[in-house]
Amino acid sequence: MRNHIAVIPARGGSKRIPRKNIKHFRGLPIIGHVLKKVLNSGLFDRVIVSTDDEAIASVSRQFGAETPFLRSVQLSQDETPTVPVIKDSIQQLYESNPPQFVTAIYPCTPFIDMNDIKDALEILINSETNYVFPACKFSPPPQRGLTIDSDKNTTSINPAFAWTRSQDLEPVYFDAGQFYCGYAKSWLNEEELHNHSKAVLIPPWRAVDIDTPEDWRLAELLYEASTQMKL
Repeated sequence: MRNHIAVIPARGGSKRIPRKNIKHFRGLPIIGHVLKKVLNSGLFDRVIVSTDDEAIASVSRQFGAETPFLRSVQLSQDETPTVPVIKDSIQQLYESNPPQFVTAIYPCTPFIDMNDIKDALEILINSETNYVFPACKFSPPPQRGLTIDSDKNTTSINPAFAWTRSQDLEPVYFDAGQFYCGYAKSWLNEEELHNHSKAVLIPPWRAVDIDTPEDWRLAELLYEASTQMKL
């Protein structure tokens, strides 16, 4: 039985950044940066790309990933969550006797570090949890956040914390949106990703969420700086 596989969900219908998953990022299709790291890590028995798009499948194969099926239209919508996509991949690949561990890895995460996945797998093995994923601390603290209406009027979200010092507020964290390391049974049972789960903490500069052209440009600048500084 194959023990640990990676599944990269990469559908073709991105709207805000067209063809995002194969758009060139610092000289390579962005999914290529991720696939190179994943395939060279030695952590996985198989690396599968789940996509509905033949162009994405072709690029993925060029980097050495498997694309044994095209994902259904029903599982390739804007609102389709990750869990059923990974469940579908497991069921497509294994009629019975699935691997013990399955890690979902997003394709637009050039700052992903395979050591985080190693740490996540160790945490998963040594604890009773469904998934382990990277998280990052909000800065500044969200308790002191503001809303701004159409007339630019501001309102404190939590007036009680408006003048509380940042160091006196409880830290709040966000999902960095890079990967989820879990048991295959958790995916197959469609367990919710953030309940009964644990986190590995990563620095803010590696937690760039690339959703807009502005995000993309920021990520390119950070990537160039990190390469030059060997962060």
